[in-house]
Amino acid sequence: MGSTTRAVNFSNFPRSVLTLYHHLLVRLQQHSASPNRLKVSKCRDENCDDFLPWLEKKAGAQVSSVLSIGKSDYGRSLFACKTIQAGDCLLKVPFTAQISPDNVLPEIKPLLADAVGTVAKLAVVILVEQKKGQSSEWAPYISRLPRHGELHSTIFWCENELEMIRQSSLYQETINQEAKIRKDYLAIKPAFDHFSEVFKAVKFEDFKHAYALVASRAWESMQGQSLIPFADFSNHDGLSESVVLCDEKEQVSEVIADRDYVPGEEVLIRYGKFPNSMLLLHFGFTAPCNIYDQVCVHVDIPYNDNLREMKLDLLQKCCLPKVKDANISSSGGSFVIKEVRSSRGKGKGIPQSLRAFSRVLCCTSAQELTDLAVEAVQGDGRLARRPLVKRSLEIRAHEILLSLIDELIQKYNMSISALHVLESTNCRKFAIRRQMALDLLTGEVRVLRSASAWLKNYCESYPEQAKPL
Repeated sequence: MGSTTRAVNFSNFPRSVLTLYHHLLVRLQQHSASPNRLKVSKCRDENCDDFLPWLEKKAGAQVSSVLSIGKSDYGRSLFACKTIQAGDCLLKVPFTAQISPDNVLPEIKPLLADAVGTVAKLAVVILVEQKKGQSSEWAPYISRLPRHGELHSTIFWCENELEMIRQSSLYQETINQEAKIRKDYLAIKPAFDHFSEVFKAVKFEDFKHAYALVASRAWESMQGQSLIPFADFSNHDGLSESVVLCDEKEQVSEVIADRDYVPGEEVLIRYGKFPNSMLLLHFGFTAPCNIYDQVCVHVDIPYNDNLREMKLDLLQKCCLPKVKDANISSSGGSFVIKEVRSSRGKGKGIPQSLRAFSRVLCCTSAQELTDLAVEAVQGDGRLARRPLVKRSLEIRAHEILLSLIDELIQKYNMSISALHVLESTNCRKFAIRRQMALDLLTGEVRVLRSASAWLKNYCESYPEQAKPL
């Protein structure tokens, strides 16, 4: 049995489980995984009384005997209706009661370009079922999905709203995601036009909404990628060990409780160990004090550096430590920084690749660069893995990083201050998104401050005689 992963392409991040669309669903979950979690109020969701019986009839099996659908302060959710003990099965949904790309109409499949991904194909399925209305076999599920205007992913933010997060790399990631969705739409549009009686003039905004529904709700598994009804009513706890498991032998997806629950308590599972930038882009919510927050920083090699070409050639040929948090381009490098837990520790959170890049950057002679290349060949192949021989250069390399990060902190502080004084409106949607922007930026600046504290301590306490790493 294996754990499933999300259907979205998360690029540099491991993909995990779950779904969600309402902001603040995780506000209470990030601080503690103990049974003393903050309680949420619950009321019956009368609109879903018939949902579980419908799903179990379709599945031809019991889906859950211990969960019920209700409404919490944070939206629709699953609650314990009986006492649950750690290790109990919370829910079990057969593959036959899930929506996968296999549900694409046979007559439409040949018209879908090979380049179209499974998320886009599932979006087509959603659009078809939506057009069928109550005649759809999936109507009880489709009708309960978020409607237009209810998703808070940044791909739905207007230009003024996106300005609130311009300082974050999420700004550009949002633009890139929008472009990818539009590319998929244009690739699929011939199918929409050919079957106009089915799709009835599907516009880009309709496709983008369906795409976002899938991106925030689908799982990857041995079956492929699927929407799993009922499971996607579960809300997120970043510290939970409960995830969606795929049992290929039994042909089911299931969730096992990671702790005890009492009747009436909200039951939570984990989407993944994701930073707010990912949560906001793909799911449309943020988690205050998110311990998985991270920041993408870009370091350029100045054009007036006489050794610029040699440095870039060395970086690209010898390669930095091969890790997922670095990308070397023709202008410099992009790196992912995570929170450094201690300013006096080993600096875990600041990529070795970033420190190595900075060591190359501060070299002042061709011989110094040649020495680094020879050291990499004679060692494990990783460039500038060890401190530089010259103490002054080693400190200078880290001072460059410290200066860059302190400059970023100032820019983040300005952006956060601007959000605090931003003129308030009576628009609830804008208020929610402003708070999400604050959660994002304050989390990222916290990461930068932790890196700054470590770098400052490193430069001040670097010994006269460095010890090899």
